[in-house]
Amino acid sequence: MLTTLAVENYRSLRNLVLPLSRLTVVTGANGSGKSSLYRALRLLADAARNGAVAALAREGGLPSTLWAGPESVGRAVREGRAPVQGTRRTKPLALRLGFSGDEFGYALDLGMPAPLGSLFDLDPEFKRECLWSGPVLRPATLLADRAGPVVRTRDETGAWSGESHRIGLTDSMLSEFADPRAAPELLLLRERIRSWRFYDQFRTDPGAPARRSRIGTRTPVLHHDGADLAATLQTILEVGDRAGLATAVDDAFPRSKLVVDSVGGRLELGFHQHGLLRPLSAPELSDGTLRYLLWVAALLSPRPPELLVLNETETSLHPDLLPALAALITRAAKTTQLVVISHARPLVHALETIAPDVTTLELAKEFGATVLEGQGRLDQPSWHWPKR
Repeated sequence: MLTTLAVENYRSLRNLVLPLSRLTVVTGANGSGKSSLYRALRLLADAARNGAVAALAREGGLPSTLWAGPESVGRAVREGRAPVQGTRRTKPLALRLGFSGDEFGYALDLGMPAPLGSLFDLDPEFKRECLWSGPVLRPATLLADRAGPVVRTRDETGAWSGESHRIGLTDSMLSEFADPRAAPELLLLRERIRSWRFYDQFRTDPGAPARRSRIGTRTPVLHHDGADLAATLQTILEVGDRAGLATAVDDAFPRSKLVVDSVGGRLELGFHQHGLLRPLSAPELSDGTLRYLLWVAALLSPRPPELLVLNETETSLHPDLLPALAALITRAAKTTQLVVISHARPLVHALETIAPDVTTLELAKEFGATVLEGQGRLDQPSWHWPKR
């Protein structure tokens, strides 16, 4: 389980170190940095698939994603005696992402390359990348250390191996050097990160993939676009938490039930609601009902991930459905770690009411930078970035 998440210089996340628990809810006003936090987690997951550089390119490149404010805000600015203005930069441009838990910690540092006159001079490079044991980075706990193109690992005795390895500056050591003999911890961490799962605003319009029937195969994990909704729900009914699915449907729509039929090998969803003479098909469902069923399929997966991140789960849902959604999220948190990003106060309140161990993080803006409400300098989890 991740216990700490750290982000530096990513959009409004100037310097953020957050505590995480089994179930963490991130809330805050519009523009407070919730979406940036979601993107930062996705960027960490992309690094394990060697897609961090491409992901940054889709966001406009590293310069577009870096913190746009001054390097430091002086006391006069904080007290309102002077306007915010640029300051002389004393540190190299760096986008840093990292996390830690009781078992492992990982951090990466992305920066700009030395200009070589190439059309690819804006491709960010990995300046440092570290994997360590335990929650806090210390020289003695390092398991794999990457500086520029050179990767070092420890051998079976715990000493640094005499052999160093070179990888591309735009490649992550998680994807390029996860060797089961030379670096088994890297391989383990890579596979754990690759199991992370993200869901963000399912489509529910008339042409949404979830409304179409399709050839069905056993599907333990719902696709990110929800196209295999019927197959995923049927898989849960056959080999998953059948009772949990029935409870989740009844909590939201009392005396209703789901059925999945096969018509020529194509799976079709049927939703029996109390008072109707026939089941409703997926194209007939309201946006809110369809979206709720998509969350049911995502959260009750028979193959739970190491980490499940949900963004704006309340979209299109009537407030009356939020307690049922909170109960569903709480049930899923028994088998996987969840981060739920939401600005719906009723959902946050419902989770705090029925999940006593939930950690609620409220984000706010201070001089353009995202901060955690109520977190003082001494309240941050212990965290150290690897130095270049």
